[in-house]
Amino acid sequence: MASQQFEPPSGTRDFLAGALRTREHVFAQIREVFERYGFEPLQTPAFERLETLTGKYGDEGDKLIFKILRRGEHEATGEADLALRYDMTVPLARVVAGYGSQLPTPYKRYAMGPVWRADRPGKGRFREFAQCDVDVVGSASPLADAEVVCALTDALDAVGVRDYRVLVNSRQALSGLLEVYGVPADLGGGVLITLDKLDKLSPEKVAAELVDARSLAPGIAEALVGDLTAVDAVERMQTALKDSEAGRAGLEEIGHLLELASPKVGEDRIAFTPSLVRGLDYYTGIIFEVVAEGMPGSIASGGRYDRLIAALGGPDVSACGGSLGVERIIGLLSDDQGDAHRIDVAVTLIAEDTASEVMGFAAQLRDSGLRTEVYLAASRKLAKQLKWAADRKARFALIYGASDKDAGVITVRDMDTGEQAQVPTGELAAHLTGRCAPSR
Repeated sequence: MASQQFEPPSGTRDFLAGALRTREHVFAQIREVFERYGFEPLQTPAFERLETLTGKYGDEGDKLIFKILRRGEHEATGEADLALRYDMTVPLARVVAGYGSQLPTPYKRYAMGPVWRADRPGKGRFREFAQCDVDVVGSASPLADAEVVCALTDALDAVGVRDYRVLVNSRQALSGLLEVYGVPADLGGGVLITLDKLDKLSPEKVAAELVDARSLAPGIAEALVGDLTAVDAVERMQTALKDSEAGRAGLEEIGHLLELASPKVGEDRIAFTPSLVRGLDYYTGIIFEVVAEGMPGSIASGGRYDRLIAALGGPDVSACGGSLGVERIIGLLSDDQGDAHRIDVAVTLIAEDTASEVMGFAAQLRDSGLRTEVYLAASRKLAKQLKWAADRKARFALIYGASDKDAGVITVRDMDTGEQAQVPTGELAAHLTGRCAPSR
């Protein structure tokens, strides 16, 4: 067992070659989908001013911000002025507020990179993890919401996740529901934070928290939770919201999204879900989550946040977006990546006086686009070198001994079948590129 001093901090991970290649493959697939939809890349710093992040995620979210203490003479005070990036959305809002005139309208951006949360680690939950976001800034059209949902689900399909469902609701609909139930406006935010736990806690525990922590009357708490979790919750919510202007607007938003996204996503994979809440404070309209069998929580989420950019001092523009939970998505994929991680050619070195020629063969093959490695250890035993080639999952191994050198050929060994062929050295690259797929 490794000494604790060599383990990464709790909630973080080291990625060795196999895991890292899997991640890079997933990122590449996602990036290709986002680019296909016309989203542009954006990169922001790993940390932001603390004041930029606080107050944007709700009471629970603010507690999870990783703060950075002041440096220099202020260090002893224990005060913080910076914080690690909590998500990709607030940094986007800051960029739009600061660079708005330089950006196209609407501005469609994607961002991929690590974020940090001072959370308790668990299955599929880390303190440092990657997010892949898409956002549309400057469009209030329901088409923008639909584009975000379709881009995210297309990305899930591209990386091989199939068994998922998109849950849809609206903050306007939920606000209307609180209004109908007589929940005071000053309690609304806290009530929504508690209702957001319906996917983690039993309805009874959520109702109890609404009473104990949010000061709701027991009858209102029980009725509200009961209606949101009932089998006929959709019908109940539609009926309850008939007399609420905000509620009707929310239901209209939901209807537009389902109409626009269902043909692409599939009607059986997207549905209005009254119990979906999402606890972040900045949502103003459509909200959604994507859930999949075998993984607790969501693997993607998002919604509309029309007032966030103005709250940061920028222009009052509409915005919507969503994020893929890459760590959870990778957890749903098969560990068997087939030929994706194998090298094309392993080059053995039997005699020191052939080293320069062997390096030349490797250079030719690499220039031809083949993943090629040269044996670097001290042993010159062929059996040991062929075992190395097998361990590296090489498709072919090259053997260049004295007899090969005299004949002007090189022995090419098929590592899958064991068959060998002698190929003129001048024809090596053409021979192998015809049998290997270039790894570009």
